[in-house]
Amino acid sequence: MVLANRGYNSLFDNMFRDPFYGRSQERTETQVMRTDIYEKDGNYLIEMDLPGYSKSDIQADLKDGYLTITAHNNETDEEKKAKGKCIHKERYTGTCSRQFYVGEDLTQEDIKAAFNDGVLKLIVPKEIKKVEEEPKFITIE
Repeated sequence: MVLANRGYNSLFDNMFRDPFYGRSQERTETQVMRTDIYEKDGNYLIEMDLPGYSKSDIQADLKDGYLTITAHNNETDEEKKAKGKCIHKERYTGTCSRQFYVGEDLTQEDIKAAFNDGVLKLIVPKEIKKVEEEPKFITIE
């Protein structure tokens, strides 16, 4: 009995053809920045997984009612050379971002953020109580 060569060049090729590795090489931001959102005590709690990122790699900004989280992680040329030739890559490198509409009444000071153990946690108030300005009277002379 002769077994036909099905194009497998090595044990590594067999392993990477396994369904576990069958995912697309291109990762979407939702795959990289997996997010859970909870509601508690009048706030939204956003927990976003960012493994492999450091605090300095992450930026959160608020503009026109949209909260945007951006994470940037690139290998330098020296790191690539030190590691050798990559034959299979599943770790994400590059820039990714997620955006959430939180309302136009919020300011940066209303949102609290912390990053620990690869998880970004944001506390966003559901509603901001508007402080009504007292009428300002014009002095009549």
